[in-house]
Parts: sequence; structure tokens; C-alpha cells
Amino acid sequence: MIDTNIWFWAGFIGFVLAMLAVDLGIFQRKAHEVRPREAAIWTAVWVSLAFAFAGGLLYFYGHRVALTFVTGYLIEEALSVDNIFVIVLIFQYFAVPKAYQHRVLFYGILGALVMRGIFIGLGTLLLSRFHWIIYLFGAMLVVTGIRMALKSDDEFEGDRNPIVRFVQRFLPLSHEYHGKHFFTVENGRRVATPLLLVLMLVEFTDLIFAIDSIPAIFGVTRDPFLVFTSNIFAVLGLRSMYFLLAAVVDRFYLLKYGLAAILTFVGLKMLLERFVHLDVVVSLAIVLGVLLASVLASLAMPQRGPTVTQRQRGRTSGLIARPPEEKTGL
Repeated sequence: MIDTNIWFWAGFIGFVLAMLAVDLGIFQRKAHEVRPREAAIWTAVWVSLAFAFAGGLLYFYGHRVALTFVTGYLIEEALSVDNIFVIVLIFQYFAVPKAYQHRVLFYGILGALVMRGIFIGLGTLLLSRFHWIIYLFGAMLVVTGIRMALKSDDEFEGDRNPIVRFVQRFLPLSHEYHGKHFFTVENGRRVATPLLLVLMLVEFTDLIFAIDSIPAIFGVTRDPFLVFTSNIFAVLGLRSMYFLLAAVVDRFYLLKYGLAAILTFVGLKMLLERFVHLDVVVSLAIVLGVLLASVLASLAMPQRGPTVTQRQRGRTSGLIARPPEEKTGL
């Protein structure tokens, strides 16, 4: 555990909120399609900030703490790519206008920050009181890794999705987009737009991924500050990574096997921690090696036949009555 106090936490959270305010209030004040160049710049910004933070940890706490943070950050960032794949399918299915995709991801990330903060707090509390929880987390990661490796990629089936069915049952829903708005008024009553439904699906998707990613980071470190900061930096970079990788995410089709191997490795590390201790440098080398190998293998052996996103492209939800257009909303 590194020696932190309330001001470390307050300072970091204040920094995150300030960056989000700058992003939304200045650079994203007007809804627009995020081009690859803009996405690349913001990706570079978030990655640079994460490594600058690692540099601060190196200066104040030494190389082991800094490397631990970097290892956790890389694991969370890699798992975000799988999250991006699902978001691509959701956006395609609901034909979300490109100009409003950033708005959905922005508010989705706000919810993700809160959820992950709660999960990390609960995980830290449980581990401090019941050490055997670490073995439960390890077993979960091993099972998840094996399932990820064996499971085939599926198209998004909105009509069978429980979140879609729940929203349709309990929330009045418009069949048309109304610009960037999550709510509008139709025939004198307030209704939700499909953009709100997409936001709820994105939030639910991150909730599912957090169930895997939070235990994974606890396999690297039990320090709540390192767990929280590495998670938050990865989540903050998710939006820009989405716009940078959305069009080419199918090319990295072997990455899921790399992620499965990493989850299994971390799970086994947790299960065998009484008998085997791996230095953080070794763990970082394994994570980097597996990620690099899966990416290079994907590029060297391109996938044959139509990909999942190519098969789904053109399939839109029955909720969308006609192509979206700008309307007056709330």
C-alpha cells in the first residue's frame, strides 16, 4: 500500500472532473462527428497523461509502484477494446448518428466512473476483511478467460436484449431520434428517445465488463489508489479509442484470445499466490508480450469472410421509424 491521504483522492478526482468539463464544455460544445485525427489526438492526450501520472509515481514512490500502475493500466486498456467491439454493434443496430455518438459515450463514461468507484470500494473492503475473496476473484477470472476463448462473437440482437425489453415495457419511447436529446415531447407527453436507450445499453455493457476488469486489477495490486487510478485512466481514454478503432476493430480479431490468456494468467496468479510469486516486471512483460503477439498475429493473418460488424451493418432496430433528423427536444 502506498502512503496516500484524502488530498490525493480529492486532487485526482478534481483533475478528472476538470478534464471532462474541458472536453464537454470547450471541445465538444457543438455536436459533431469525431474524425480519426481528432480521436488520435485525444487518445495521445489520455495515454500521455496516464504515463505522466506513472512518472509521478516513479518519482515519489519508486519503480515498483510505477510499474504496478502501468501493468494495471495496460490490462484495463486492453479489456476496453473488447468493450469497444460491443459498442460498435450497439451503435450500428440502432443507427446512432455519428454526430451524437460522443454524447452517448461521454455520459456513459460518467456512469462508468461512478460504478467502478463503487465496485473498487466494495472489492477493497471485502479483501481487507475476507482474504479468501481473492481466490473467488481468481476463479472468476479463469472461468471468464476460458469462456472468452471458446465463445464465438455474436451479432447484437436488440429484440432479445433484456435491457431493451425492460425499457420498452416501463418507459415511453419515441421511435425517432430528436437530435442530441435524450427526452422529447410527443402528443403532449414526455417520452425518451432511442438515444437514451442506447445510453442505458452502453452503461449496462460497461457494468458487465467491470465485473471482469475490477477483479483483474486486484490480481495486480491490492492498493485501492492504484486500482482506482489505473481503471479511471483506462475508462477516460475509452471514448477517443472508440472513434480511433471503431472502423478497424474487426482486424484485431485474435485480440480476444490474448485477453482471454491475460485474464486466465491473472486468475491463476491470484489462485496460486501462496505458492508462486511473480515480480511486477515479469507480470508486465507477460501482459505486453501476449497483447503484442495477438495484435501482430491478427494483422499477419487477416480474417476471412465477413466479420460480425460487417454482417450486422445495415440491420437496424425496429424502434427507428425513419432516418434520424434534427428536431426540437429537451
